[in-house]
Amino acid sequence: MTHQLLRLRFAVVCSISVASLASAQMSVPTALSDATKECIKCHKTTDPGIYQQWGDSQHFRANVGCYECHKANEGEPDAYDHFGSTIAVIVSPNDCAGCHKKETAEFARSHHSKAARILGSLDNRLAEVVEGNRAFVTEGFPGGNSAAAVNGCWQCHGSVVKVLDDGQLDPATWPNTGIGRINPDGSEGSCSACHVRHNFSVEQARNPDNCGKCHMGPDHPQKEIYYESKHGIAYVANKGKLNMDRPKWVVGEDYFHAPTCATCHMSATRDQAVTHDVGMRISWNNRPVVSVRPEVSDAKLGLPGKDVPWNVRRDNMKNVCLSCHDTAWVDNFYTQYDALIDLYHEKFAKPGKALMAAAKPLLKPIPFANKIDFIWFELWHHEGRRARHGASMMGPDYTHWHGMYEVAKNFYTEMIPELEELVEKGRRSGDASKVKASAALEAKLHEILSSQDHRWYIGKMSPEEVARRKKDAAEFKARYGK
Repeated sequence: MTHQLLRLRFAVVCSISVASLASAQMSVPTALSDATKECIKCHKTTDPGIYQQWGDSQHFRANVGCYECHKANEGEPDAYDHFGSTIAVIVSPNDCAGCHKKETAEFARSHHSKAARILGSLDNRLAEVVEGNRAFVTEGFPGGNSAAAVNGCWQCHGSVVKVLDDGQLDPATWPNTGIGRINPDGSEGSCSACHVRHNFSVEQARNPDNCGKCHMGPDHPQKEIYYESKHGIAYVANKGKLNMDRPKWVVGEDYFHAPTCATCHMSATRDQAVTHDVGMRISWNNRPVVSVRPEVSDAKLGLPGKDVPWNVRRDNMKNVCLSCHDTAWVDNFYTQYDALIDLYHEKFAKPGKALMAAAKPLLKPIPFANKIDFIWFELWHHEGRRARHGASMMGPDYTHWHGMYEVAKNFYTEMIPELEELVEKGRRSGDASKVKASAALEAKLHEILSSQDHRWYIGKMSPEEVARRKKDAAEFKARYGK
């Protein structure tokens, strides 16, 4: 089946789903409910900031108030009696779905909604064990928690929100607007992670800084990369001209000076509707040691995106790009991007994985109890991701100096010397199994360093490459020398 037919089939399925969901949506109230009016009597005084935010929102204009969002049924895990009304503090995606079925359905099948699943990963071991301890004790966690995880990981990725016996929310898990938060009603996600309460401004949600709460830092600096790129430069120069507060916001029609994160990953084009599944325009998942196609990671999470091939998603993103760029420009960008991914994979990621596997018998069996664990983790998790994300968003400094340069420097000056030391220690250990393992690691190291990509390091650069470099240097001097 051709890419075009696959894309058409997916578009038809989505249009049918959207139509059926839209027909089931709640009708807009004609006036504020009596229950909400009762809420306002107190909260206008006790929470004036919240009241003013709500009064400036589209919800207020649509007569959707406190009670419509916070109402709950008796017996729900986080429901409690509040002056005669049964409410819940947490407004979950299930609550938002009363009016926003299409959006919540798309979000539920996205990676954003599954972000809390990182809690059992290697990353979280760092925050819970290496950085933290169990000294943060609460009623819901009598055995304690790591304050590093609670204040760090959980605030972006989300956590399981625990309801105490008296109906209060455990302070280790609330407040929390992590985008993959696991709510008491069983739903995954937090709409307010992006649509900040209580005004839920669409303009704010379209702003790149909105995404920067989570998408920044050493391992996924998308915000910094964006502001370095031509897209970010254009945004800063023209952000007052982008009409980001408009209900209709189609790139190429309603604005054209610059894209934001939302433009490329979520917002409407002339051919595509808004989507809350941020993976439908991404053609590489750059999170793992070796990048994978997004349908592979969707399959691991049990998401329906497993049936949407990467090339269909790439066509979706190209459709966004073509609002401002021509076909050759867009195609050539993807050729450059794929080449960087291939370079990182073949020169560093795959050899690094092979070397770490060979070194395993010589290491302490506890994750992060070895110096090389940190070296390798930062090489792929921080530097390798930065390089790949930098290339994906056209941030040359993050691709090179914060990316591939750091990968190469630490591969050659940190990882290789540490592996050589492990070989020597294993050889001198007197333990037959370690002597054997050290020989295997030495052989693997020799094999990799003797390959075309790495032989320069051991002084075996090919004569052809030496001659080519001399020729290029001579031409450079002839062109620019005085």
